[in-house]
Amino acid sequence: MIRPLLSALSLLVALPLQAAQAEPAPLFDFVSPGPTASVATDHAELADGAAETTALGEALRRVTFAAGDAASLRLTPPSGSWDWSQASALSLRLQSAMDWALTLDVKIESADGQVLSSRIALPSGPAQELLVPLQATTPRSQGMRAAPPMPWSAGEQRTLLATWVDGQLDRSQVVAVTLSLDHPNAPQSLLLGRFGVRSETDLQQAAYAGIVDDYGQFSRGQWPEKIASDTQLREAAVAENLQLQRWLGERPRTDRFGGLLDGPTFTASGFFRTEKRDGRWYLVTPSGQAFYSLGVNALSAGQSATYVEGREAMFTALPEPGSALAAYYGVGDSRRGTGASRDLGFAHGRWFDFYRANLRRSYGAPACGQAQDCNFDAPRWTTHTLERLKAWGFNTIGNWSDASLVAARRVPYTLPLLINGNFATVSTGLDLWGSMPDPFDPRFAEATERAVQDASAGHADDPWLIGYFADNELAWVGIGEPLRARYALALGSLRLGGESPAKRAFVGQLRSRYPDAPALAAAWGIELADWSVLEAAGFEAPLPDAGHPAIEEDLLRFQRLYADTYFRIVAEKLEAQAPNHLLLGGRFAGTIPEAVDACARYCDVLSFNFYTREPQHGYDFAVLRALDKPLMITEFHFGSRDRGPFWGGLQEVWTEEQRGPAYAHYLARALDEPNIVGLHWFQYIDQPITGRLLDGENGHLGLVAITDRPYQGFVEAVRQANLKVAERLATSAAASR
Repeated sequence: MIRPLLSALSLLVALPLQAAQAEPAPLFDFVSPGPTASVATDHAELADGAAETTALGEALRRVTFAAGDAASLRLTPPSGSWDWSQASALSLRLQSAMDWALTLDVKIESADGQVLSSRIALPSGPAQELLVPLQATTPRSQGMRAAPPMPWSAGEQRTLLATWVDGQLDRSQVVAVTLSLDHPNAPQSLLLGRFGVRSETDLQQAAYAGIVDDYGQFSRGQWPEKIASDTQLREAAVAENLQLQRWLGERPRTDRFGGLLDGPTFTASGFFRTEKRDGRWYLVTPSGQAFYSLGVNALSAGQSATYVEGREAMFTALPEPGSALAAYYGVGDSRRGTGASRDLGFAHGRWFDFYRANLRRSYGAPACGQAQDCNFDAPRWTTHTLERLKAWGFNTIGNWSDASLVAARRVPYTLPLLINGNFATVSTGLDLWGSMPDPFDPRFAEATERAVQDASAGHADDPWLIGYFADNELAWVGIGEPLRARYALALGSLRLGGESPAKRAFVGQLRSRYPDAPALAAAWGIELADWSVLEAAGFEAPLPDAGHPAIEEDLLRFQRLYADTYFRIVAEKLEAQAPNHLLLGGRFAGTIPEAVDACARYCDVLSFNFYTREPQHGYDFAVLRALDKPLMITEFHFGSRDRGPFWGGLQEVWTEEQRGPAYAHYLARALDEPNIVGLHWFQYIDQPITGRLLDGENGHLGLVAITDRPYQGFVEAVRQANLKVAERLATSAAASR
């Protein structure tokens, strides 16, 4: 194995930056304050008299922030400003004086009004050195969504590096540093020591050095499922197989598609369909049985690679060239210019796939025959994954899953219609996965027809296919203030030039309503000499206001037309080429009512990605009930940060032990809604701790770890919750007889 040098770990040895007078001393010491800085407090009190001695024998001075108001301590130069142009980070020796963690805000100001700010999670425990970089930074610069847990230790030195810093600063004329707590609900105290700056240029490299072990796990943490040897992997795989066979024998009675034989029975049609009975919506299997879709997204052995090129020091060991595990290197480029990949460091070059390497460690090298991948045993993985799904109570292969699972025809599946082409687009400013497709462009209809043709090839008459999703998490809403985000689609369309089909459609609507430009100007309360001003590129429409109701009416009318056109085209193209399968909606994340209404008109099922404590927190369910359409929740999860990956996901719980109860509660609340016909967990495998290739996400979201070991307590809780679905629907069937 290649052992990257970890000399970076020594970079954070405390070496105070020399002051302008070449004095190697801190700028200020709270224990023995001098004239080198002025201290002012607001709703806070700096203790008088002697400093306190901590449990470890260190002298520090207490500052207490009062409850209620925003409380702060402010440090300023005795005169003029500090010149930190040669420094890289602010340094402060501190300790929480409480038995719990505190959230500390740090603000650094320069004479020109620029500000750097950072919010620090200060844990309880011994004193540590806080380092705040003097330039904006995020974990994305290191190629990942979330940073390693802080503080970290190099020898006996505990260092708390601020990994999120926003704003700008003129380091040559720093005029103030403010520490504050945001409206504490009780008095809170810190213990403070030396304050100064540091000059090292490799703070980030040192903090991230050696964070990944041989198996792709977080090297600095410990947890029950952590793997320490290949033998442990192999023994765990044998034990799991025995458990799977037992659980497979305890499943409820189903038809071959997973429909409940003890649930409601319907007319068989040969394909999946929907039906409402006794006030509840159902998915119905081709055999005519009630089917509640319990799915898992990203069931894939090919989505767990992480970039290593340029950040080899993050890994304690990487395979030697020519070794067996070197087969799991590859090369990629994830730079797309979309919101998801924007400003992401380490987004191209050589990557390594720890998950596939761990499969080889667990199960050995696959037999290498004709047309067989000698580095990945796809048949074994496919069979094992499908057995896991069934044993854990799942019955659906969700989006972004491997084709081999679909081809097995053992578990029903869904497919995405990913509509790509050279058609025009409209930016709402969010653009997470790209700008909005312009459905008024004839090339969009052509691209949709191609997408349906591609997605339905080999599936058009497959009874195992539930249906298709229309794109994924389109940017129906924008960013910024609420009104600007709400109407970003209309505002963005008007901002385009006359070559934009969406712009022409919107202007056409306005021309049909208003006899001339002055009439529109009067209705909107703007200056508009003639239509050419509106038709030109860069036109900024006004935001809705109470004095001019026509603004909102016109924006809404256009967005309704936009959404209606989009979903009508998708529905027509799918009906023409794949009439046997359901159109499962748009997998809405951020959305607008106009899009939801249009989807309800043209789609068989509404679909939402709800990352909330329960489905009812994701949208106004009174509105959804009134639409009277079946609803599928196509992404949800609960993550934590105590199993290696640094991000707790979009819906986070405190510990691994809370994930199972959170899943059970979510599913129970979904069953309370008679229009919900299923929900799909995101995702199968934990994301790499140094970030997936696509966008650097690095969450503990999985049913299994990067080592391919299931999280036993979690999957047991998930299985028990899933089994209760059969009981619930059987009760509904009995009540309707």
